[in-house]
This record gives sequence, structure tokens and C-alpha cells, in this order.
Amino acid sequence: MTDHDFSGLRAMYINCTLKRSPELTHTQGLVDVSRRIMEKHGVQVEVLRAVDHDIATGVYPDMTEHGWATDEWPQIYRRVFAADILVIAGPIWLGDNSSVTKQVIERLYAQSGDLNDDGQYSTYGKVGGALITGNEDGVKHCTSNILYSLQHVGYSIPPQADAGWIGEAGPGPSYLDEGSGGPENDFTNRNTTFMTWNLMHLARMLKDAGGIPAYGNQRTAWDAGERFDFENPEYR
Repeated sequence: MTDHDFSGLRAMYINCTLKRSPELTHTQGLVDVSRRIMEKHGVQVEVLRAVDHDIATGVYPDMTEHGWATDEWPQIYRRVFAADILVIAGPIWLGDNSSVTKQVIERLYAQSGDLNDDGQYSTYGKVGGALITGNEDGVKHCTSNILYSLQHVGYSIPPQADAGWIGEAGPGPSYLDEGSGGPENDFTNRNTTFMTWNLMHLARMLKDAGGIPAYGNQRTAWDAGERFDFENPEYR
């Protein structure tokens, strides 16, 4: 047991399985490994299965303003934004992230122009991670896409911010299937544990520091003419 204090932190896991509740999702099995560690140390955790919600397709904050009859994303995003830690989790299909994962990332991108009170992008000071399950190649490809996307919209990514399990490549048992070896796999368990702790450590550090220092990265200041020591080199 450690004496690290993570009370006051909030985490959101978005499970991007293609299966609606209450159908079993193997991704949730790996999410639960990480979630339980956080809960043991005082982090308030919420898990959302995206496919259970009416999330419209698009790249605007509220797609009802762009022809869609309904869109739950604006309400979901308020919960996502309230979290200090965001973990995108999902399966591999055809060697890539699921369509639901892609949709969630697109909707996160829709908020990328939002600014905080310091004129920075609003997700500065929040941290992100990725979890992947499946029975075909692609864990590193899928997590690199997720983590790139999260940092691009403002999330900070700690070291070892991803984990996954695929078992033997090709048709075969999935993570929670009897005899798969998934829950007992030391490599997966180690990486999931390291990811979880690194997310909590970085979130604690950033929250205690008041976020990312607000100099050199303020959109409002740049738009007002500040250049933060930028200058084009003179080539002769």
C-alpha cells in the first residue's frame, strides 16, 4: 500500500465496444483492471459505453445544429470534460480501431477550439491513455492513433500510457473467454498497471500545479499579436 493521495481526481473510461449493454464486452474486462486500481486510491471513476448512447456522427460540438434530430454528445462531453483523466478503450477490427472509437475521437476533436480562462486550449492540464483488446494484430497501431489524437486536442500523455491484449494472432479466444490466458497475462497486467499509475501521477502533478503553465501556448495571446519569441530564420 502506498501513501499517494489521488483524492479529488476524476477519471472517465469510454468503452468503444460495438456491443450494446448488457452484452459481454472483453474490453470492459481490461478497463476493470485499471479502474479498480484507481478506485482503491480515491479516484472518482465513471465508465461509459459509447454505443449505448445516441451519439451523432460529425465534427461539430452539437450535431443537432447540423441536421441531426438527436445528439447525446453535448451532455456526454460535459462529463468527459469534468474528468482529469480520460482513457479511450476499444477493440481491434480489421487491424484498426473500431468505428465507435473513431466516432468518439472525431467528437472530441469538435471541442478542440474551446479555450480555458488562460486562453489555452481547454483540455490542457488533463491526461489521456488507451486500452485495446482483440484477437488480431494491431494493439500498437490502435493505441498510437488514440494517443496521438488525445495529445492533438490538448491532453497530456504520460510515459507508458497504453496497454492491450490480443492473445495469439488470428481467430481464437478473446480476453475474457475461458482459457484465453488474458486476465493472467503478465505483460498485459504490468502495462495496464503502469499505465494506470502514470495517469494518476501525472494528473495529480498537473492538478496541483494548476495545469500547464500559461505562457507560450495561449491562443488568445497569439491571436492578439504575441509571438512568444517566435521568429522566422533568415536564409541567405
